[in-house]
Amino acid sequence: MVFGSINTTNAAKKASVTRDTSNTTILTTVDILQQDANAMSLRLIEIKAMDKSIMSPAEKKALRKEVRAINNAQVKNGGGVYLSVGAIIVILLLLIILL
Repeated sequence: MVFGSINTTNAAKKASVTRDTSNTTILTTVDILQQDANAMSLRLIEIKAMDKSIMSPAEKKALRKEVRAINNAQVKNGGGVYLSVGAIIVILLLLIILL
């Protein structure tokens, strides 16, 4: 059985404005979060492409910690509510029955 997910974030609603004085562009927190997410994704791709067979166990452990930290940061930055397809169907059925 395949379940999909829907991610809804409130980041667009909470967007605050910061001014970058070096080139006078206005960046919202959504833009900054997007840039951070892109940088983290690129780092994960770099780590995945590395040849880990020549690394020492300590280096591999450090990479695993870094990957876990990046994954946790991405989950926290997402901050959305995830609903499976099954949960959506149950909610819709309840709404139909109750209304």
